[in-house]
Amino acid sequence: MTPLRRRISAFALVGLLATAARPVAAQIGGQQAFSFLNLPGSAKLAGLGGVNVSSRDADGTMLFGNPALLNAEMDGRLALGYVDYLADIKQSTAAYVFNTAHAGRFGVGLSYLNYGRFEQVDAAGNSLGEFSVNEYALSASDSYTSGSFTLAGTLKLAVSGISGNHSVATLADVGGLFKHPEQDFTVGLVVRNAGYQLKAYDGAGREPMPLDVQLGTSFKPEHLPFRFSFTAHHLQQLDIVYLDPSQRGQLDEANNEIEPKKTLGDKIARHFVVGGELLLSKNLNLRVGYNHLQRRELRLENTSGGAGFSFGAMLRISEFQLDYTHAGYHASGAANYFTVSRNLSSLFKKEE
Repeated sequence: MTPLRRRISAFALVGLLATAARPVAAQIGGQQAFSFLNLPGSAKLAGLGGVNVSSRDADGTMLFGNPALLNAEMDGRLALGYVDYLADIKQSTAAYVFNTAHAGRFGVGLSYLNYGRFEQVDAAGNSLGEFSVNEYALSASDSYTSGSFTLAGTLKLAVSGISGNHSVATLADVGGLFKHPEQDFTVGLVVRNAGYQLKAYDGAGREPMPLDVQLGTSFKPEHLPFRFSFTAHHLQQLDIVYLDPSQRGQLDEANNEIEPKKTLGDKIARHFVVGGELLLSKNLNLRVGYNHLQRRELRLENTSGGAGFSFGAMLRISEFQLDYTHAGYHASGAANYFTVSRNLSSLFKKEE
């Protein structure tokens, strides 16, 4: 396979990954724009299955999952993330959280996805040079906490560019979180990516945004060093099962093709993501996640490979927190997520 074809194949796979983070129902035909906003923005999110709205700690990148997860442990922390997909496709993220006296707790974020460079050809196959494909989103979050409850919102500006042709959209996330005052138990709810496409690609009509309503909980049993997370996504739509019309079904005894059918169990299972964190110490955690929708949508006809499973770890060294996740998305490969964060406030403290 040539380098160009490898890049095109990887481009398609990342598109499928973003698609598998949301439904590709037959009635919408996968026509939602800015699907990259559903990709996990950090190693922790990816390690917990790619979707989480309730795991609350000092990791500022969790604002990409639910802005209501902003908390005092994140204040002054800068987090930088990097994802190595296939071929030349790379994703970079950044998040910073700070508190104000009267306006609540703020978080700012950046997500940038670069698909590499592609060769452009005319109808006759003559080369017209190369072009680039990239997408990015800038976000600003604000949260308010009263007792055990936190309410928050995020405003986003998203831009998608292909060979100098751009599309622009504005979107918003609205989230809430309940944290038990004594136990390690949280419940989160978020409406993600509600918005409007301000500018469509030239010659194309406006497309809907990748709306996603998510509800989840995280809890740690009192005498067990393990935190469980269960998250349901795309609650605004029951049926998120996509049956490929070009895929042939199995044959019965009479050699007739058995057409695949949707089942209620499969419809329900595709909404859920399961994650876990093994809390070995304050400075070392291990993570595991399973996303059933990704496993079903990104599997091959004869094998699933590691699709849908993710494994990661968190390590604190001095003032730095390092996070890593290996996430399987397809039988042909996986993605590696890296996140490093540090509290910047201590860098600027004056010596007494």
